[in-house]
Parts: sequence; C-alpha cells; structure tokens
Amino acid sequence: MDNHKTEVLLSIAYMAPIQYFTKFVSYQQIYIEYCESYMKQSFRNRAVILAANGPLQLSIPVADGPRAKGPIRDLKLSFDQPWQMMHWRGISSAYNSSPFFEYYADDLAPFFHEKKWKYLFDFNIEIQSAILKAINLNATIKPTEEYYLQGEVPESMDDFRYIIHPKEQKQEPDLHFFPTPYTQVFNEKWGFVPNLSILDLLFSEGPQTISHLRACIR
Repeated sequence: MDNHKTEVLLSIAYMAPIQYFTKFVSYQQIYIEYCESYMKQSFRNRAVILAANGPLQLSIPVADGPRAKGPIRDLKLSFDQPWQMMHWRGISSAYNSSPFFEYYADDLAPFFHEKKWKYLFDFNIEIQSAILKAINLNATIKPTEEYYLQGEVPESMDDFRYIIHPKEQKQEPDLHFFPTPYTQVFNEKWGFVPNLSILDLLFSEGPQTISHLRACIR
C-alpha cells in the first residue's frame, strides 16, 4: 500500500481490530464500503477479544443466518438469540479487571442492552463512532456511493476491504502495520496476543490508545 495516499477504503466492522483503527490515524479521508455484497465470516459481524480461556470470537447473528446475502447496507440484525447480553457478559468477564474498563463501560453498554438498531451497517457505524469518541480520534468518514471491484479503486485510495480479515489464510501483507506490544489482562497466561479488537487496547491503555495506534504505523 502507498503510504502517500490520503484516502482509504474499509469495510464496516464490528469493534474492529487494532490494524483497522490505525487507518483512521493514517489517512485523511475514510470511506466505508456501503455497496458491496455481504461477506460471511469476516470482521463485518465479528470481533475477537482476549478472555481467560484465550481469544474469543463474538459474532453478531444476522437475518437469514448462513443463507444471508445481498447488499451489506440491507443486512438486518437478528435478535432471535440474546447475543447482545452474551457479548456484554463476555466483554465484562474479560475486561472488568483492566485499568480502564469502568471508565468506558457506560459509553458502550447501551449497544448491548438496547434493540433500536435494525441494520448491521447502522449498528457498526454507531458503535464505531462511540469508540472513536472514546479514543478522542476525529476522522472524516463517508459511506461509498458505488462499488469498486478489487484493483479498480481510484488511484488516490488504498483498499483494505478484504485485507483485514479474521482468517490468516485470507489476510494479505500490510507493510504499514506493525503490532506493538502493550500490557494485556491475561499477559502472564497467554503472552502478548496481537491485533485484537480495539476494545482490548482501549480498556488496557485508555487515553494512550491513540498514541499506541500511531506507534503501530510504519
């Protein structure tokens, strides 16, 4: 990726990993993909935190489940199961002893107790905005107005829609991201686990989160 470019194209993501949030620091203009078809088993509806038993995936169920398809902007959340309660229970259990959990918990808790969101895209955008506010990171964000095929994005733009992925075999090299260690809740048990959800960094580093994001950029 060309680090002289000023625009970046990202997918939506649920409490995205640290790599994803470094792009908000690296680029002046952030575009969030609004026109693509839904991609299963990606960060679009899942996050990875570090729990007592190791990395834990939190997945948001969507309407039609495994059969879900169509434009990402039209994808509806499913509330057939109490996933919000389960996710918040997992987050609280993992991070209630972290230095900054109590400081930020009240800002994030409503996303796991209210059912006012209909669409995955809207839910992700709003929780992302809350996290950016907590980090004190201002970013210029716009949804895309058309779909660009891979390799056909405008020359001014770097494309990370399909590079930042939970499955190693689907990841691509990102020469500008270098995961820098910080103290995690379960460091003694698991050692440093890189590129978890931004929540792991936020609850661990608090106001220093933005400084750490910058430290991860090469």
